[in-house]
Amino acid sequence: MTEHNKDTTTLNTLIATLLDSVDGYEKSAEDVDNPRYAELFRARAAERRQVVTQLQQAVSACGGNPEDDGTLLGGAHRAFVSLKEAVSARDDKAIINEVERGEDYLKDKFETALKNVDLSSQARAAADAAWTSVKAGHDEMSALKHATV
Repeated sequence: MTEHNKDTTTLNTLIATLLDSVDGYEKSAEDVDNPRYAELFRARAAERRQVVTQLQQAVSACGGNPEDDGTLLGGAHRAFVSLKEAVSARDDKAIINEVERGEDYLKDKFETALKNVDLSSQARAAADAAWTSVKAGHDEMSALKHATV
């Protein structure tokens, strides 16, 4: 029987948000003109896929059914990004700004999850390990945004 508890719910929320991040990076890699940015986005998407797999394994270990789809909000965000891209005619700076905005959202989700005192040590360890990637991605995209001003 699948277990639904604070651990699995929290980790699945993080998984769904990370899946949105993977989609966002892949879409952004397709839409930027600068090949360096495209490679950077593809690399970040691949890293995030690995983090998703690790969190899915943690959910399974906690007796839960791992998330395998993004969030509804993520779908709305992707639609907004697509609209913005169409209006901005594939403007690399606008895409980088959107990617960084997505990183801010993801960072906030993880910070909220990590403040949860009810997480088991197993779930906390999985979230902490994923946080390393999230923090690095956030910092990298923030630096990229500020370098393209």
